[in-house]
Amino acid sequence: MSGGVDENTVWGSDVIADMLQTLGYQHAVLVPGASFRGLHDSIVNHLGNRNPNLITCLHENHAVSIADGYSRVTETPLLVILHSNVGLMNGSMAIYNAWCDRRPMLIVGATGPVDAHHRRPWIDWVHTSRDQAAIVRPYVKWDDQPGSIEACVESLLRADQITRARPQGPVYVCLDAHLQETALRREVAVPAAGRFGPPRTPAAPADLVAEIETALLQARQPLILAGRVSRDVDDWQRRISFAERFGAQILSSMNNAPAFPTEHPLHVLPPAGDKATEAEGRALAEADLILSLDWLDLAGFIRARTGHSQTQKPIEAKIIHCSLDGMLTNGWSLDHQALPAIDLSVLAHPDTLIAQLMERPATAPPRPRMDAPHWTEKATKPDAGADFDLTQLAFALGEWSDRREVTFARLPIGWPQRACRFRSPLDFLGKDGGGAVGTGPAHTVGAALALKDSTRLVVGVIGDGDFAMGMNALWTAAAQKLPMMLIVANNGSYYNDEVHQERMAVQRHRPVENKWIGQRLDSPPMALCEIAKAQGFEAHAPVTDLAQLADALTAGERVVRDGGCFFIDARIKAGYSKD
Repeated sequence: MSGGVDENTVWGSDVIADMLQTLGYQHAVLVPGASFRGLHDSIVNHLGNRNPNLITCLHENHAVSIADGYSRVTETPLLVILHSNVGLMNGSMAIYNAWCDRRPMLIVGATGPVDAHHRRPWIDWVHTSRDQAAIVRPYVKWDDQPGSIEACVESLLRADQITRARPQGPVYVCLDAHLQETALRREVAVPAAGRFGPPRTPAAPADLVAEIETALLQARQPLILAGRVSRDVDDWQRRISFAERFGAQILSSMNNAPAFPTEHPLHVLPPAGDKATEAEGRALAEADLILSLDWLDLAGFIRARTGHSQTQKPIEAKIIHCSLDGMLTNGWSLDHQALPAIDLSVLAHPDTLIAQLMERPATAPPRPRMDAPHWTEKATKPDAGADFDLTQLAFALGEWSDRREVTFARLPIGWPQRACRFRSPLDFLGKDGGGAVGTGPAHTVGAALALKDSTRLVVGVIGDGDFAMGMNALWTAAAQKLPMMLIVANNGSYYNDEVHQERMAVQRHRPVENKWIGQRLDSPPMALCEIAKAQGFEAHAPVTDLAQLADALTAGERVVRDGGCFFIDARIKAGYSKD
């Protein structure tokens, strides 16, 4: 070959691929694109498509959401590769969602040649931006566009370090296409990753830990708001022991994955949902000490339940708030929520603080548990004589999952809180933090990738609007042979917005019966099972009652246990649970 270029030539993208492999990335989710064709070739032909191996998606939004779903299980980053400015724009909504969820992921993007002399006519110009990362800078932890291969090595090391450090979040590195495709005439080292890992998660100062312990011991009725905590089983057990030692009541939230077993006597109410309840208000009013473990929107939660604005008339209870989230507050995104009144602010990860407190010797016997009837004792079995609605679907799935290890990757809006029987940190993986639509299918695919070699059944339960926007994420699950089940709670509408339109009509004294206009998805009804089959899933006919649902679940479990993908279209009556 001319110019001294032959099969032994090392290319810029070869070094980049070596660095990604050294960092331990097993998978790379992507939609192919010419801006990273050099890196693509290096992963396939230089690394042999191993560590990372390429996982093809049909949309960049799905690629990012799969990484989001994966990190919900593992709490570690997945590698995402996006094509140029157009791919980044396609994936930006999912990046924002991951930012709000505090999910780690390493996003590698690319731009056409920065040096205009090397740009191909037209296409390289429209795929080159002056400051590509500006598209997502307000909702990533860090971004970079390195100008040499040596700088690429350092940039990837730093990006990996930053995304893994708590509080976690997505990072973005943009690679110059020309740098990737340049033959190297010098040696560029790829260092071992061990000396470039993330820092230890911050711990609370010893004197503050002692002060918190004293406050807990002196409290008459302590209440723990268990929010964003780890999926680690040891941390889960430690939280249980902690609550029992101090006799603290527990509230958790459906915004997040489970923080505490819901059937435990100290978990005094169903997981908090979008609607405030009187019982939640009483629990806050009766508590003389509230320990917030990175509770999402602490001030907003208190105001919605008690009527107390934290900056105008704060509640009287002493509040201890343990969170690192303030380190990510910026002026663009308002996902930091309202400002809470706090007596003791702890800049530490909640599970680190719990571990510190549990390392101290117990100075008093554990407080007795609650002896009042537990909320889970109220019947939550499906009623074959009732309408087949979201409540009956939830109770049926609860009864089915009660005898199995099931991970619910997602649950839809309106899910009855009494159906939340969570016994392990992986029973449910939480909502989408950015309030996005179309992420549910890909989140389930990402969870299935993370749990592929486990014994758990991965099930996503989503709305029909969510499925309609994200349906072709299913193809990736089928192509990668990721065992999973997707259930669509199909009410034939963007129903959440029907609720909003009803509220507007009542407020303005206008016809409530018009709330459905611009919302319904049933004329014609979407052939969801046929869509799922076209993506490589198995599916039977839509189910319209509990008996058909039971048969579909039996068939679906058999398929998933054999390594396949199964889809259920549950045609339910529109409406949300009042439980």
